[in-house]
Amino acid sequence: MTDFTIGGETVSPGSQADIGLPITTMATGYSSQLAVRVLHGANPGPAVFVSGAIHGDEIIGTAIIQRLATYLSPETLAGTLMLVPVANIFGFLSHSRYLPDRRDLNRSFPGSANGSLAGQVANVFFNEVVARASLGIDIHSAAIHRYNLPQIRIAADNKRLVELAMVFGAPVIIESPLRDGSMRSLAANEGVDMLLMETGEALRFDRFSIDAGVSGITRVLAHLGMIEPDETLAQMKAPARSKKTQWVRSPRGGVSHRMRKSGDAVKKGDLLAAVSGLFGEEPAEILSPIDGIVIGHATLPVVHQGDAMFHIAHVDHPERVGARIESLSDAIYASEPEGFAETLLDEDEVL
Repeated sequence: MTDFTIGGETVSPGSQADIGLPITTMATGYSSQLAVRVLHGANPGPAVFVSGAIHGDEIIGTAIIQRLATYLSPETLAGTLMLVPVANIFGFLSHSRYLPDRRDLNRSFPGSANGSLAGQVANVFFNEVVARASLGIDIHSAAIHRYNLPQIRIAADNKRLVELAMVFGAPVIIESPLRDGSMRSLAANEGVDMLLMETGEALRFDRFSIDAGVSGITRVLAHLGMIEPDETLAQMKAPARSKKTQWVRSPRGGVSHRMRKSGDAVKKGDLLAAVSGLFGEEPAEILSPIDGIVIGHATLPVVHQGDAMFHIAHVDHPERVGARIESLSDAIYASEPEGFAETLLDEDEVL
């Protein structure tokens, strides 16, 4: 096992180090850094990175990575694990999806050392972290006032990613197209496989999302032979797979009363919500256009006409998937004390 070098610093086998990768000079004259914890295992194995908050307000990945950092040890690790709790430190500090230059970091790859602020961050992140790995797990959440059911998104027609997504064990796997300028798109071009986890709500932590993320990543690392498998985590049922999702929007402005939430199985024609005027007048029903599983929903009852309220993934036998989701929740909370109140499930960028 050889040393691992990143950002000009060397990490010995069986040890870990917190590395600050220089990004740029800020208006204050001080330099900014990308924080990376490197766990370089005592035994040979693959190089994997886990990243959060590439959109600065999507902080659920930060909490998941914090949990991983508390118990993973380089002495018992095979391979190298790079943990990036906050990819977009600028948006993270300002509670914003974007950087101060109003650019979206996840549309700025590959970036440039002499480019915009977003381009500089993308350039450092990709060259120092992503390009050193064979697999990345990037964690996102829904936009503000929305919630996503834990789900894994992968590039279509990649058998290895299907295998790893199945191992992860989130309720739903969605094969979605790659977007130009995204980290996933560039990684695919460079031969780096990527799992993208969507879960939770912007600027919020919820325990179900955190535990689903930690247990899923742990299963993937065990599957790769990087850590010892946990037998209790191997009991999860197989996720559902979907290649088609659909947004359902409000037919009018007003106040909504939601009958369904993320994780619910729905049939075409099922009542999802009703939206009425300020006095409750002229309620308009919102019906499911397809059979599937609700993978994201709006949490704010006040809506304008055209607002996205539900995100539904088309799956075969949605009622079976709904039962799997209940069993996943039960398994994650099997050790919780009686009386624990689970946060309601709720989405990503709304198009």
